[in-house]
Amino acid sequence: MKGYLRFFRYILPYKGLALLNVIFNVFSIFFSLFSIALILPFLSLLFGQTELVTVKPVVTYDASGLKAFFNYYLSHLIQTEGKEAALVFICLLAIGTIFFKNVFRYLALFFMVSLRNNIVSNLRESMYKHILVLPLSYFSEEKKGDLISRMSNDILQVEVAIMSSLEAMFKEPLTILIFLISLLLISPQLVVIVFVTLPIIGLLIGQIGKLLKKYSQRGQAKLGDLVSLYEETLMGVRIIKAFNSQEFFMKRFNKENNKYTRINVASNRIGDSASPISETLSVVVLSFILWYGGKMALHPQETGLNAESFILFIAVFTQILPPAKSFSTAYSNMQKGLASLDRVNEVLISEEIITEIPNAKPVSGLNQSIEFRNVSFKYADEFVLKNINLTIEKGKTVALVGPSGSGKSTLTDLIPRFYDPAEGEVLIDGENIKNLKILQLRGTMAVVAQESILFNDTIYNNIAFGKTNVDPSLVEDAAKVANAQEFIETSEKGYQTNIGDRGNKLSGGQRQRISIARAIHTNPDILILDEATSALDTASERLVQEALNNIMQNRTTIVIAHRLSTIHKADKIVVLDKGRIVQTGTHNELIAQEGLYRQLHEMQKILEG
Repeated sequence: MKGYLRFFRYILPYKGLALLNVIFNVFSIFFSLFSIALILPFLSLLFGQTELVTVKPVVTYDASGLKAFFNYYLSHLIQTEGKEAALVFICLLAIGTIFFKNVFRYLALFFMVSLRNNIVSNLRESMYKHILVLPLSYFSEEKKGDLISRMSNDILQVEVAIMSSLEAMFKEPLTILIFLISLLLISPQLVVIVFVTLPIIGLLIGQIGKLLKKYSQRGQAKLGDLVSLYEETLMGVRIIKAFNSQEFFMKRFNKENNKYTRINVASNRIGDSASPISETLSVVVLSFILWYGGKMALHPQETGLNAESFILFIAVFTQILPPAKSFSTAYSNMQKGLASLDRVNEVLISEEIITEIPNAKPVSGLNQSIEFRNVSFKYADEFVLKNINLTIEKGKTVALVGPSGSGKSTLTDLIPRFYDPAEGEVLIDGENIKNLKILQLRGTMAVVAQESILFNDTIYNNIAFGKTNVDPSLVEDAAKVANAQEFIETSEKGYQTNIGDRGNKLSGGQRQRISIARAIHTNPDILILDEATSALDTASERLVQEALNNIMQNRTTIVIAHRLSTIHKADKIVVLDKGRIVQTGTHNELIAQEGLYRQLHEMQKILEG
């Protein structure tokens, strides 16, 4: 039930469309019932099975009153115009009722199309929007492939399974209800049989649906694992080939694929059983009605059910079977969709954690300093930063050095509030950054990381990233400062050259210079360089280092250094070890001391020959 409530929450913004669908479906069902309920008695009058009505009845607005009026009208038509004219009237009436039935049916579907597509579109938008605001810690815990599967396959399953069934879930219960009311008016005794057996059928279909939902959830989770494996393979195909690991990955893939196939086969078999079971049980009920109702029709004076009413009852009841079958199929599909919707909702209800307080203060730049005051931070239960106290003055360059895992990157991630500290506070110009507007805070800084994150777009759009109506001269100026202008101009289409997925059409040095140009273009007050040259060859490093020196001028810069030779001129070097600051000073001061910095420096000198 919770799954349905969550789903109907998405329908609420479009309740007007849903209401129109219901209204037009009611009209369509009415004309469908009208064609059965009135034409059958007319034929009885036409062929002499029922006596003609010669006395005009008193018009009442119940079923028997309307039936008596139409019987009188048809009797009058037969007496005055003849049976052929009455037959023409019946044919025209049949055409008219079917015409209006289908007009209203189309109108119901017309509004359902908008309802379905708007719901799915909003679901996609909500998912994407929430992904963008979730904290980095969320993505550290989740598989990227599984998230991609939820954003694509699960939403597609919602669209295919739920949305394709939504019309049936709206229409078929209405059809069954209206037809049941009609059966109740024809013979309350026979309807008792229907009322007794329908809950049994519903209970059985419900159990099938629960089982189907469970298998569908397993299947979608396993599909997420498969997509994760696809993503790993595509990202690491060079390494897979280099280590001749194709067979290992093929076995791993086959294992996961076979698991998914088995779950999918079981799920489909369970789902496919719903319609045949419901149809078989419905025919059993129909057979019992034929037997019991036939006995009643043989003794109309005692039971009150004549042959005409019995045939009409059977005709109406048989019209319940197709919507009942359709509803059971839709219900099964709905369970598949709800399983996927649950996986989508798991992402949508994930806590944002990094939130902005009401009435947060604006921030336009850095005027004085960045301060870490008694800052500690932990992933899960393990502290990676412990009691950090550090002040970075405006316009100064501060380098962070230390062994891998010492907490350098984590420390810089606290400044733009990618994470919040577990203890202590980070301040900009004396104000806790938790009190500042997040977007404005991040707008004062730029990041150049070790791995250049570029997008499948033009060079121009990667430099002017996230901005529209940009002055082209500013983009070119940024490229010049980043030492990127020369290779851009020799590219096939210059600034309009597409750089491919993750910038794979460029060399490592070119990608890094585009990243630097992107940072320059934002004109940041605070610049964070996260081992920006560590993955480059000597020639590329020289060009990138020149670009970095250009961008660092007159800016507050935090450098995470891999090669200590690049930070000799830093105003302050902070040495981290196991999450603690163990040394602070300039290069010359630290070299003169016994300590970790001198050990790291001497080790690098030996490695570099």
